[in-house]
Amino acid sequence: MNHPGDFSRVFRQGKRTGGGGLTVISVENAVGHPRLGLAIAKKHIKLATGRNRLKRIIRESFRQHQSAFPNIDIVVLSRPGVNQCDNAQIWAALERHWLTVVAQWQKS
Repeated sequence: MNHPGDFSRVFRQGKRTGGGGLTVISVENAVGHPRLGLAIAKKHIKLATGRNRLKRIIRESFRQHQSAFPNIDIVVLSRPGVNQCDNAQIWAALERHWLTVVAQWQKS
């Protein structure tokens, strides 16, 4: 997702799931494939190296699960306390979020 309008549409219309220091919001798109957007706040992770580490983990997890997603836009937000989580905890939280997102859109 490259445009601010894409993000605002997800924030306005999306289905939310939270936990593990992250919030995942998803909404249907018309581009024919799933897309990922990241909103990692400097307020939650002070150092750029920490923010970049989190983004790398999220992108890799999304890449591995991409085939399971319908045509949706997904935005991942950082939450307070995410800087206390190690890589394994973040990975596990993302696994739970992806399962929830897939289940939400299968019902629809």
